[in-house]
Amino acid sequence: MAKEVKKVAFLTAGGLAPCLSSSIGFLIDEYNKKNPNVEMIGYVNGYMGLLKGESIPVTEEVRKNALILTRHGGSPIGNSRVKLTNVKDCVKRGLVKEGEDPLKVAADQLVKDGVDVLHTIGGDDTNTTAADLAAYLATNNYPLIVVGLPKTIDNDVYPIKQSLGAWTAAEEGAKFFMNVVKENSANPRALTIHEVMGRNCGWLTYKTAQYYRKMLGRTKFLPGFNLTLGRQDVHAVYVPESRIDFKAEAERLNKIMDEFDSVNIFVSEGAGVADIIKEMEKRGEVVPRDAFGHPRLDKVNVGQYVGKRFGELLGAEKVQVFKSGYFARAAAPNKKDLKLIEKCARKAVECALNGESGVVGPDEDAAAVIRACEFPRIKGGKPFNVRKGSFRKMLKEIGQPNPRKKRTSK
Repeated sequence: MAKEVKKVAFLTAGGLAPCLSSSIGFLIDEYNKKNPNVEMIGYVNGYMGLLKGESIPVTEEVRKNALILTRHGGSPIGNSRVKLTNVKDCVKRGLVKEGEDPLKVAADQLVKDGVDVLHTIGGDDTNTTAADLAAYLATNNYPLIVVGLPKTIDNDVYPIKQSLGAWTAAEEGAKFFMNVVKENSANPRALTIHEVMGRNCGWLTYKTAQYYRKMLGRTKFLPGFNLTLGRQDVHAVYVPESRIDFKAEAERLNKIMDEFDSVNIFVSEGAGVADIIKEMEKRGEVVPRDAFGHPRLDKVNVGQYVGKRFGELLGAEKVQVFKSGYFARAAAPNKKDLKLIEKCARKAVECALNGESGVVGPDEDAAAVIRACEFPRIKGGKPFNVRKGSFRKMLKEIGQPNPRKKRTSK
């Protein structure tokens, strides 16, 4: 029989996604229904707040109005990027003292605060860190359970079929480009680059392009006055899972530039990163990395690189790079996401009250049933399937050859 749950804590971590605030809102609302006497707190700025012992209470006012949170983006308790197993980084940032184990510091703080259940809301880094914490708690006989929710607009977490907030991010990115694409009328031979978030996975870039083209399909044009679908359309989509053949693509895109006086490219922020880093390192540049060891993509700057290469190859008069990421990831969830978030949050409370740990989401290995996926199964880096029928269909419609897979070293 599961231990009685008297106190629950929430934390959100990693980058933003259109599900953080709403997840907390639904979690609080469900606890109000299922266990109205439970005490609730939120750790400020994710694992950073947990290590520092900084939390805020869920007051009666918040409890009564919890569903207001479902109408907002961002996180009401704040995020940070902290890896509990990266001791050196935690010491450097002053989160623990020299010689301390961050996992033990976090576990002891949870015990000190009297927490029975910790709800983590984050992506693969957040939930793999939650898995490390859950394993430490179990190994060292701490009487706590951890229940995660899968947040990442990249939609790249195993074995989660659909992560929370990803649909919304794609839709918001499409709305963003509906406006900025008009910049191609400001100059002749305009090259417009839409850089979409996605370090290792091209799902968001594909889905954003797909949503955008659906919006174009509902838009009226006036071809007789140079207001055409062809000028506003997506002309190329590049994702991390495939190679960019600049020479062949330049030949194809030059014809489009000559016909429409503009070219519009959608590219993932992680497309071609390895090749760009090699070039930077040859020049003696050092690429900084975050606490999880990931290259800082703002320093690699794929959009600028792709814009510069194609700008020269296409003889573009003006090259503009637009990034929709921060606009998209901070949005409130759309109706489709909101339904999924609510189902997962309510299931997460059920799991918590039953003493069941894991990351709650549609399990792709169990017919997408929403359940607590076991922590050892959780990992990031799930690739987008470039052989996906709808993706290949879209590429065929825009005249782009089927993507060539990246070379892998033996």
